[in-house]
Amino acid sequence: MEETANNIPSPEADISFESALEDYLNADFGNLEEGHIVRGEVVKVDGDHILVDVNFKSEGQISAGEFADSEGEVTVSVGDTVDVFVVRKDEVEGTIILSREKAKRMQLFDKLEEIQEKDDTIRGKILRRIKGGYTVDLGGMEAFLPGSHVDLRPVPDMDALVSEEFEFRVLKINRRRSNVIVSRRVLLEEERESKRNKLLSTLEEGQTVQGKVKNITEYGVFVDLGGLDGLLHITDMSWKRVKHPKEMVKLGQDLELKVLNFDKESKKVSLGLKQLVPDPWEGITEKYPEDARITGKVTNLVDYGAFVELEPGVEGLVHISEMSWTRKLRHPSQMVRVGDEVDVVILGVDPDKKRISLGMKQVRPNPWDVVAEKYPEGTVLEGTIKNITEFGLFIGIEDGIDGLIHVSDISWTKKIRHPEELFKVGDTVQAKVLTVDKENEKFTLGVKQLNEDPWIQVPDRYPVGSMVNGVVTNITDFGLFVEVEEGIEGLVHVSEISMKKVKSPSEMFTEGVTIEAKVIHVSAEERRLGLSIKQIKEEEERKKPKEFRSNGQTDVGLNMGDLLKQKLEEDAGDQE
Repeated sequence: MEETANNIPSPEADISFESALEDYLNADFGNLEEGHIVRGEVVKVDGDHILVDVNFKSEGQISAGEFADSEGEVTVSVGDTVDVFVVRKDEVEGTIILSREKAKRMQLFDKLEEIQEKDDTIRGKILRRIKGGYTVDLGGMEAFLPGSHVDLRPVPDMDALVSEEFEFRVLKINRRRSNVIVSRRVLLEEERESKRNKLLSTLEEGQTVQGKVKNITEYGVFVDLGGLDGLLHITDMSWKRVKHPKEMVKLGQDLELKVLNFDKESKKVSLGLKQLVPDPWEGITEKYPEDARITGKVTNLVDYGAFVELEPGVEGLVHISEMSWTRKLRHPSQMVRVGDEVDVVILGVDPDKKRISLGMKQVRPNPWDVVAEKYPEGTVLEGTIKNITEFGLFIGIEDGIDGLIHVSDISWTKKIRHPEELFKVGDTVQAKVLTVDKENEKFTLGVKQLNEDPWIQVPDRYPVGSMVNGVVTNITDFGLFVEVEEGIEGLVHVSEISMKKVKSPSEMFTEGVTIEAKVIHVSAEERRLGLSIKQIKEEEERKKPKEFRSNGQTDVGLNMGDLLKQKLEEDAGDQE
């Protein structure tokens, strides 16, 4: 208030004070509406509160925490202009309640609505995992990110995304409930579709493209080419054998690939990895001529043989029959294992079918050639019995080669039911070489061939018509087997036993008895000696009338009667 020299207020000063008071009392504070944002000026900053003048009867008091940064430091000072939210005002009392946080929140809602309306994006940081998704900080407001809207595909490790920042699309806003829902997947789908359309317009067969491994199956790999998936089949991954795609690639791996086929209508793309390097099968016949000897590595075993890698991408097959000259293998694992390095010989090459036939046994001389030269037919040798079966003896000849003495070649005359009757494993035997069959790998021997076949002498010793004595060794329904000397048997057929019809020879003879018989057939080649008892009796009967006439007996009637009676008996016997 202005004063005069006598300390008496001047009239101008009174008028100014009154005017100011009037202006204050009549000031228009009605434009401050509750629920709206207004601009105010910071007039005081202390430790706990901030006073903000919004042109009301009194300043609004706001907690200092609403103006603090992440580290708790107040970010405003006296004279700064800030936006605040009018929570409540009392014109009678002249008090007003303001909020900085609510102003910021309302402004952010306005911004989000504008972003949503313009189909724009906002950047946010994933704070934490919650049920069904994540909480995202949008710069002062937390939004909900559903788990299904995180990525294009399910995320293997959801915790790995916490604290990561991404761009989001606003899906839904509810001011009343202060709810905001955002999506990242929508943006990724849009990006994928854009890349897809661009890729479809430029993709061509034979083109080299970049991709990321998206999925791995037993038959191949699905690769994301940028909005479009392509299939890299297992057969197009490498020129060499691949058991499973996991041997060569892993999820998320970046690959450079060649487009093998592209169907624009179905949008299917076939990709190749091995096609980016030269085909090792080109000029294969020059690289691996027949009879060439090389070293390879066993990569796989199957029932019928072993696959051997000659170089990366080039494999050949050693058939089980080409592994050993002498061993009869049941499975290749008896000779080799996966990973073994082996020497092989090229047996044949088929460039069209990409097949190479290999041999392991051809690396060494064929022992059958040695045996054939060393033991020609007729050679007498000694060997040790290695095995005995029902059909014969196996004799060790050379390493891996056995000779067979068949049971029928053990004796000329003895009937041998089983070779174990005469031999045991480990015995040394002498035998004669009968045949050497290199092609079929058969080597046969004989013991009985060391001696002359006794049947050769039989026709001379037992000519037809001669009489022999022998022991009955076997009785059958069709006749008697009679041993005339050791190992030589003859047969008396049932029809040659008696002049009468014989139903069962066992009713007339027993084994072990000695009989006399007549030789009626003999053959050294057939090893047969036919005998007859009946013919001896017939000859005896034929002699009776002659004796009668030669003796000159007079009782003719009696003798003729006897003869007639005998004839009738014989006829009766024949009728039976």
